[in-house]
Amino acid sequence: MKKGIITTYVLIFGVIFLIMLAGLLGFILTQLRISKQKIAWHEALNIAEAGLEYYKWCLNNNVQNCSTTKSYYDISGKEIGKFEIQFESNQSCGKLISQKVVSVGYTSDFPNLKRKISAFYAKESVAKYSYILNSNVWVGSDHVIKGPYHSNGGIRFDGTNYSTVSSAQSSWFCTASFGCGPSGVGYGIGLCPPECQIINFQCVCPGVFSTTQNSNRDLFLYPVPQFDFSGITVDLAQVKKTTKDNGMGLYFGPSGAFGYHVVVNGDYINVKKVTQVRIIDELCTVVNDKIICQGDPCSSECTSCQSGKCIVEEPVIKSETDLGNFQIPSDCGAIFFEDNLWIGNENQTSTIKGKITIVSANLTGTSQKTNVWLQGSIEYASSSQVDGLTIISQNNLLIGLYSSNIMSIKGIFVAQNGFFGRNYYPCSKYSPYCIRDQLTITGSIVSSGRVGTQWTNQGGQIISGYLNRETYVDPNLLYNPPIFTPFLSSEFKIVGWEEL
Repeated sequence: MKKGIITTYVLIFGVIFLIMLAGLLGFILTQLRISKQKIAWHEALNIAEAGLEYYKWCLNNNVQNCSTTKSYYDISGKEIGKFEIQFESNQSCGKLISQKVVSVGYTSDFPNLKRKISAFYAKESVAKYSYILNSNVWVGSDHVIKGPYHSNGGIRFDGTNYSTVSSAQSSWFCTASFGCGPSGVGYGIGLCPPECQIINFQCVCPGVFSTTQNSNRDLFLYPVPQFDFSGITVDLAQVKKTTKDNGMGLYFGPSGAFGYHVVVNGDYINVKKVTQVRIIDELCTVVNDKIICQGDPCSSECTSCQSGKCIVEEPVIKSETDLGNFQIPSDCGAIFFEDNLWIGNENQTSTIKGKITIVSANLTGTSQKTNVWLQGSIEYASSSQVDGLTIISQNNLLIGLYSSNIMSIKGIFVAQNGFFGRNYYPCSKYSPYCIRDQLTITGSIVSSGRVGTQWTNQGGQIISGYLNRETYVDPNLLYNPPIFTPFLSSEFKIVGWEEL
């Protein structure tokens, strides 16, 4: 009887033990599987990120057909998963501007456990900076600049800066045209500023300095690496080939007269041929970092000379012939003019819809470079998230004599071989247009030569140009600029990503 009871207990406890053991083993196996799933969950994200890196390599090496499924291997060469790539391209004129890529990653052990991430690939354009210059420059005390400012030359920055001001120079010679010089020589204060020192009768200044309390000196950077200015200029022949030979965008050949006058109105651009001009003279202009005025002794910087004196003059429109309204193609907003160009009118605002680029250049084989004159305000129909403008001039990109008194221009403005600015117009001949009230720039200026939209006399009094000036960088054009906008780097990079 006792043996039967013991046997019964053994069986009962044995069953209980087996049930507990099975439960424990099941729990352990479940935990192991959960752990493996957690590992696979993290590995799937790593695999998806590897897909993004693979696609970036494809973009920067011009590899085609990268929208595919690829195996992913560990360091021993064993396949541990796969990634799948899909993309949406932002193109203009058949050229890639930016790309949205979706990568899905999963492991071989848990193929249904997927992670999906989306990334935006683009290149940094010159819209990162409010100004990129290749020359010495003087920023006036009235000028408010909100955005990074860079020059390969020295900078006298008397304005107000809300971002970095950087120069590639550790020191430079600040001459009379920048308000410096030995005692009694030069414009403005006519002295070598306290931040500088006279060495061998020359005023030697830091790469960036200021003589006012307007500037935030903590944001002055010098020396910094020099910008390869030739690397951020535009291949004008490529723009011409796209518009003329490939039949994309719009192309206007040599006018056979004095150039073209255009006004942009949304999807359309009105084009007129300038048939007669009136020459205005007794001006001053900028060549590289030098100021050249009419009557100066003839030098290599003078465009023309007479009796050993410089002639500085500029054409203004006298008569024109309407060529009509032309629709700007939505798939290629490049417009090429092989002649001088006037844009806008004093009392008429150009309205930009979509992303467009206007180029003025003479590539017919003659040595004469073209200029662009801005005469009226430029605004966006919506916002710079969907609209954008780039204007590229082969030589100077100027604000003309007959410009708006309160002028607002939006876009990226490139003076490839000349300068961006406004010539000096003597008020004795050109009042009231010699002095204008307000200039607001939203975007970026790229200028080979010294920039300037205001002129002062030796006493610091404004004698020509705009009295008040503000410049705001436009971040919406940094990664999504109009076609043929110069880039700071040739490589695409990931500028933002999210898990879907």
